[in-house]
Amino acid sequence: MKSMVISSNSSGGGKTTVTLGIMKALKSRGFKVQGYKVGPDYIDPAFHTKITGSDSRNLDLYLMGEAGVKASFSRGCGDLGVVEGVMGLYDGKGTDTDYSTYHVSKVLDLPIILVLSPKAQVATLCAEINGIVNFENANIKGIILNNVTESYYNLLKATINKNCKVKVLGYLPKDERLQLKSRHLGLIQSSEIEDLQEKIGICAELLEKHVDMDSLLEIFKENQKYEDNFHVENRNKKIAVAYDKAFSFYYKENLELLQEMGEVIYFSPISDKELPPNIDFLYIGGGYPEVFKKELSENTSMLSSIKKALDGGLRCYAECGGLMYLTLGESLLEGEPQDEKVKNVEDTSCKTVGFFNGYYTLSKRLQNFGYAQINVDVENDILPENMSINCHEFHKSFVSLDDERIFKLSKNVYDGSVKNWQCGYVKKNTLAAYGHVHFFGNLQWLKKIIE
Repeated sequence: MKSMVISSNSSGGGKTTVTLGIMKALKSRGFKVQGYKVGPDYIDPAFHTKITGSDSRNLDLYLMGEAGVKASFSRGCGDLGVVEGVMGLYDGKGTDTDYSTYHVSKVLDLPIILVLSPKAQVATLCAEINGIVNFENANIKGIILNNVTESYYNLLKATINKNCKVKVLGYLPKDERLQLKSRHLGLIQSSEIEDLQEKIGICAELLEKHVDMDSLLEIFKENQKYEDNFHVENRNKKIAVAYDKAFSFYYKENLELLQEMGEVIYFSPISDKELPPNIDFLYIGGGYPEVFKKELSENTSMLSSIKKALDGGLRCYAECGGLMYLTLGESLLEGEPQDEKVKNVEDTSCKTVGFFNGYYTLSKRLQNFGYAQINVDVENDILPENMSINCHEFHKSFVSLDDERIFKLSKNVYDGSVKNWQCGYVKKNTLAAYGHVHFFGNLQWLKKIIE
């Protein structure tokens, strides 16, 4: 398989639209396309999967480690691999380029296409391009200009050809039909956009018309096959995974590891009436339970089924939205996290499972954002004390629960200090937390939560 990276100078630079358009155009040419996403994102890979017809994979050096990224990359299958970057090319965990798209491109030795959306600049754009190229000598092989008119493109191309040493491959013109709507945690999910194929089909046609696709194909580089040592034994487990438009934030490799441990059964907390029968383990990932709270709360038989199973000792792991779903419901408290426990302020129209003793509250700002490290610092019956794993948090809600917390999380702040907080709620055989983890980061984590 030959592959390449599509990056930009910032978030909102047009990476996703151009990436999806290129994927569609390549597929229309008869290629089997494998999508990848740098970083911890769940939404963009779902778009890739929808367009290519093949499951997209994440490449996250912080969560997975270098060996994990190489293993995930090698699990991809197709003629051409398209890697969508995250944020700006060099933006990583903190003030340097560690864990950035550039870092991943170096680890996998892949060429880069830079997508830029210029506005009210000409020669200054050349200074920016040269700065990006020279900052860490990134292997940038081409530029695609996004959301520009034909006349503006012609001016920019002439200026870039004069002042830069990177080839301009073409442009994607302004077109309101290509817009993808957003919500508080990013783009609207691919499953919620009925005309997605039509939108991206238009994008692909425009790219075929205005981008030198033949030259772009020449940039793809044959990639190396790496070792994959991330496997677990079959333990004959029957595993239920919540999966629908309310809960869809799962890493492909996490699900593959669960499949190696036994039989995975997907169910919908929105539409199914109860849990699959005779299961050994329940996994409820993140998603948008707050957006679909009406549908979730109206499915009272599912709420009762889950609560009864957890009260009876079913082993369960829930992340972020899954944690919210297991509380008593949404609190009407306004503002930010309080020292006092939230009591007797629930929205009675929004019922959730009611397993944990407390409520979730929606906030107007991000509560915790970015990479962090989990350390198990309280003795418990699920995970061994002092076990550590890297995680990622991104949520505009908080919970106020009476249940035991076993995690101490830490994050290095840019001023040199360390931010610490607690999470990781344990009750009976259920563990729930806001942090999203990738099982490649610690296979023992997976084995312990299931066993």
